[in-house]
Amino acid sequence: MAITEKEVPGSGGASIEGVSPGTSPENSDEKTDEAPAGVGAETATTNPVRTATPPPPGGQVPPTMTVPDGGWNAWLQVACSFVIMVNTWGLINSFGVFQTYYETELLRGHSSSAISWVGSLQGALLLLLGVVAGPLFDAGNFRRLMVGGLFLIVFGMFMTSICKSYWQVVLAQGVCVGVGSGLLFLPAAAIISQYFARRRAFALGVQSVGSPLAGIVFPLIFSRLQPAVGFAWATRVIAFILLGLSAIPVAFMRTRVPPPARKRAFFEPQALRDRPYMLFNVAGFFAYVGLYVPYFYIQLFAIQHGIVAPGDAAAGSFSSSSSSSSSSSASASSSAYLVTVLNAGSILGRLLPNMAADRLGSVSMLAGTTFGAAVLALAWLGVRRLGGLVAFALLFGFFNGGVTSLPPSAIAVLAPDLSRLGTRMGMSFIFTGSAVLVGTPIAGAILRGYSAAAWNGLIAYSGATLMVGAVGFLAAQLIHVRRARAAKGQG
Repeated sequence: MAITEKEVPGSGGASIEGVSPGTSPENSDEKTDEAPAGVGAETATTNPVRTATPPPPGGQVPPTMTVPDGGWNAWLQVACSFVIMVNTWGLINSFGVFQTYYETELLRGHSSSAISWVGSLQGALLLLLGVVAGPLFDAGNFRRLMVGGLFLIVFGMFMTSICKSYWQVVLAQGVCVGVGSGLLFLPAAAIISQYFARRRAFALGVQSVGSPLAGIVFPLIFSRLQPAVGFAWATRVIAFILLGLSAIPVAFMRTRVPPPARKRAFFEPQALRDRPYMLFNVAGFFAYVGLYVPYFYIQLFAIQHGIVAPGDAAAGSFSSSSSSSSSSSASASSSAYLVTVLNAGSILGRLLPNMAADRLGSVSMLAGTTFGAAVLALAWLGVRRLGGLVAFALLFGFFNGGVTSLPPSAIAVLAPDLSRLGTRMGMSFIFTGSAVLVGTPIAGAILRGYSAAAWNGLIAYSGATLMVGAVGFLAAQLIHVRRARAAKGQG
């Protein structure tokens, strides 16, 4: 049975949806729905379903705004957010080709772990800056965040094209692109909640497809152009594409409602006492520690183990001979398709689990996809042929898509009300951002000797951390459902 307003703690502030405190946009229309049974009832047990807003003592009844949950303008925002995902996570998902190029060409004197700090710093800043971008979004600064973030990403990629040393790559591709991504990612996800309610998870899944699509296209562009025109112009072509795409959100992306009168803090201390939410964050940390290891190292794995496309079978691992550069470049070009396959699998992984999440619950689906990713990561231990590696890349990409696209809607489920969504998403991204920052460099340190035992250790590290994350997400869901049922009983 659905619960009423009094069974859910109010926020004491205006919602970003334009509805009253404690009232979820899922239920801001004029009807009352029954909650589904089981763990899939997480959405219904988190937010009330009544739309009437009780008047304050001696006051007038405030207006209740409905969430469009579709329509031309709503889906236009999804398309704009899709472009932002191309510019942010799309670049991170493409870093595997840069990692291999840096190790074999530009930065060959640096270790795998040192080079992976570039990509991990980029991904970590994307998430860590959510603690700043979230409250700024809640305060009505979306357009400033969007324009500033897009500029930094494009500028950083152009600067990457002229880099000659390690510290230059760190500053341009790691810091500049990472900061720009951090200003964009959380607001682009949060704005979808202003336009969608019951179909929110699916809408977030659609916009997140921009990430793997870019992860398919950008590695192909780089691997094809780099041997022909060089690293600088291959990178500039990608930067020009990002520049052209940036015009779409700048022209059309808008928030739906004005910011609340009372500004939200950058940090919510009471969230630290929210057991399901904090358990969710710890689980997210472990899951993201190992989540991007295949993206960063599958291409190098194929080269080191001689798993290359027909015609490149002679390409081997690193050597100091004069022919090592061309050999590595050939095998790198061939193995770049593995990053493409990973991202291709991620497309369905961002759509199907999010469609199911609207019925079964976002946290439940997140636990399931994380468990699937853990099992696939451990199965990587037995892969020694091209066919097996392609199958692994497709399947792992599918489950990875669910793990990366479901957290925004899952955090919305766990939040007491959506007026605090930006702040809570920012706090959660501190955990996942820290994990992305240290996860792949730790993997690179494990791989220091490039021995068979080192590769097995790297793969086991990825699978084990993902498995811990899956168990944590499941525990968070169970505690959340139990608490919501207890609150219903007391009401």
